[in-house]
Amino acid sequence: MATASKTTSASSKSTSRTRSSAKKAQPAIAEFDKDEELHAYREMLLIRRFEEKAGQLYGMGLIGGFCHLYIGQEAVVVGMQMAKKDGDQMITGYRDHGHMLAMDLDPKGVMAELTGRRGGLSKGKGGSMHMFSKEKHFYGGHGIVGAQVSLGTGLGFANKYRENGNVAMAFFGDGASNQGQVYESFNMAELWKLPVVYVIENNKYGMGTSVARASATTDLSQRGASFGIPGKQVDGMDVRAVKAASAEALEWCREGKGPFILEMITYRYRGHSMSDPAKYRSKDEVQKMRTEHDPIEQVRARLMDKGWASEDDLKAIDKDVRARVAEAAEFAQTDPEPDVSELYTDILL
Repeated sequence: MATASKTTSASSKSTSRTRSSAKKAQPAIAEFDKDEELHAYREMLLIRRFEEKAGQLYGMGLIGGFCHLYIGQEAVVVGMQMAKKDGDQMITGYRDHGHMLAMDLDPKGVMAELTGRRGGLSKGKGGSMHMFSKEKHFYGGHGIVGAQVSLGTGLGFANKYRENGNVAMAFFGDGASNQGQVYESFNMAELWKLPVVYVIENNKYGMGTSVARASATTDLSQRGASFGIPGKQVDGMDVRAVKAASAEALEWCREGKGPFILEMITYRYRGHSMSDPAKYRSKDEVQKMRTEHDPIEQVRARLMDKGWASEDDLKAIDKDVRARVAEAAEFAQTDPEPDVSELYTDILL
């Protein structure tokens, strides 16, 4: 009887865990009106078309060095953008072009930096991974894995010190989530109740390694549990789910409750960088994600189903976006390169 009782108890606990997981897997979905759907569609499409053009220019040899594209992950940064307030900051890693565009940085300045021209955001001297805009509260893409997490925590510290009501959003990937400075940052952020949202963009692969092979625990939203930091897994392919979760996390921080972790379950369609052939996953896997979960196509389908946009309306938006990207690409190829004298400027000795 005791054995049966234990079995029943274990079964009950298992059922409880299953119900808890099921409840956790059904996060809130923001209800978008027509304007919000159109905004999300246009913003994500701009990032998609920009990245496609960047990939093309890289293939032509006009962009050198490293180039990490954001294609497939657009809903994460656009959903966060739709939830944030003026003054909130973003800081991220090397997959940063989409974040800059979402923070309303000029596509011409972003593309010109990729090609190393004077009109680039860092005067053509930073390249893909080193662009900043204090004016737009974008504190850079960072090439050192996980470095932006501690810097983003510093932004949160400054916000609390200044009592300005702003929240820092620190983006990093599933691979970076295993870095030591991430946990040091978590500890300080919770200890001092800093207004920081840690956004883990889990695109399933850290470079070419599946998260299941690199992480002992794959529910990355719970990485702050030992510090008492709440976390939530989010469908990072649905811009509505991202906005809803982001709004909750940002409000938590603004209320002085400390940091919050959002694990965005997303997917990148291209390799880790332009030099990555991505042979560690099948074409069928990528195609399945494109067909069933593409963030832009989801919005497109809702706009059409609700009668909020016709095929011609969406083609007009795409035409306008392509024109902006083409203009940026033209500028990035014709703007002069930095003068040699620039080698000695902006250097901290």
